[in-house]
Amino acid sequence: MGAMDDLLGPNEVKVLSEALAAAAPGVVWDGVLAAGTQLEPLSLRGRTDVVAHALVRALGTYPAAATAFRAALEDPTFTGWALWPVTEAAVTLALDDGGTQAFDDALALLAELTPRLTSEFAIRRLLQADHERALAIMQTWTNHPNEHVRRLASEGTRPYLPWAVRVPLLLATSGATLPLLDAMHNDESEYVRRSVANHTNDLARHAPELVLEAAARWQQTGTPGSTWVVRRSLRTLVKKGNPRALELMGFTPAQVSATRLRAETSVLALPGELAFDFVLTNTGDAPARLSVDYAVHYVKANGSTAEKVFKLTAVSLDPGESRQLRGRHGFRQMTTRRHYAGTHALEVQVNGIRHGRLEFEVVL
Repeated sequence: MGAMDDLLGPNEVKVLSEALAAAAPGVVWDGVLAAGTQLEPLSLRGRTDVVAHALVRALGTYPAAATAFRAALEDPTFTGWALWPVTEAAVTLALDDGGTQAFDDALALLAELTPRLTSEFAIRRLLQADHERALAIMQTWTNHPNEHVRRLASEGTRPYLPWAVRVPLLLATSGATLPLLDAMHNDESEYVRRSVANHTNDLARHAPELVLEAAARWQQTGTPGSTWVVRRSLRTLVKKGNPRALELMGFTPAQVSATRLRAETSVLALPGELAFDFVLTNTGDAPARLSVDYAVHYVKANGSTAEKVFKLTAVSLDPGESRQLRGRHGFRQMTTRRHYAGTHALEVQVNGIRHGRLEFEVVL
């Protein structure tokens, strides 16, 4: 069981049950309280499902749920990760109802709940059920006075939202969410802009041309917020060496060399860091602005390798100018990346072009 799983435990369910009992005393909440004893050794997602099912059984209908949850919002303890099952229960009952009134009100309820805990996961099932209707309503949130609601319009519709179910129609109709992003790319809140940038970066995985067109459009506004969002939105395309993305970020083709690539060690024991350095030289006859990245070729379980590109820095060099650059890359076992022993490699990437290669052994 990981630390994230403990975000929803028996104590959180007890506080939730007490808040709901005070808000809707006519409902029998014993099953919800009992659900708090059934959470070990489940994941956070599994715990959410257990509590959500208990809420559905206790409430029975969407109107009952909407009334209880809105009343509970008067209680400041009605907050935190216990609200994830609340949002899931609301969506389940709204979809069970089957009516457009319940569907629309469920969206409104998620917007009311999201300042307490993001509704981005539960909203995915409403998008699955009727993405056009949901998107039309969410478009109205782009001018909402609360930054959490504005962010929900972007984050809840991200193509590859972590932890969330996929919405195939959003992947098949990539441009469907662009009106949301267009409306919020220069939002006054960095919290919202960050979500817009992450959403756009998601889109770049399967609709790069769409993203490049949007980035070029946003860049024309020339505001600091737009500039920041464009840079974050294009980060994956820049790492992939996409020529248009590099150009939009001011990195034009240049003549360079990356020499004397070396690492402090040729054998790395986990956990550890690989320290490396190299000399970057502008060999051309014009000043050059350079996006400097590096690619790590990881050994996989089957002995093959898979690469991942990481940002190092951005530098400007005059003709003939050289600069020594250094980097450190950590190797440790994580839930998101499992390391295996074997011969790994590192390459320097400058404006999308690879330079040099060094190999090193990872031992466990």
